[in-house]
Amino acid sequence: MSDAFDYFRAHAVRALCKARAMPRGRMKHLQTVVARIYHLLTKEAAYGPNLQHMDDFRAAQKLEKSID
Repeated sequence: MSDAFDYFRAHAVRALCKARAMPRGRMKHLQTVVARIYHLLTKEAAYGPNLQHMDDFRAAQKLEKSID
């Protein structure tokens, strides 16, 4: 497994736990979407290295920071 896989996986788990702790509403839904994005990036990173993953990752991080 690559480092990117582990890195994205850790972010996916953290984002999902954060979403589960939030009360119902739009912010919880957005946090769940961020967790899904990280999970999809994890799956893509498992197949091979790709620099486009980092652009998607940065976009997901930007969205997650805007939720806070």
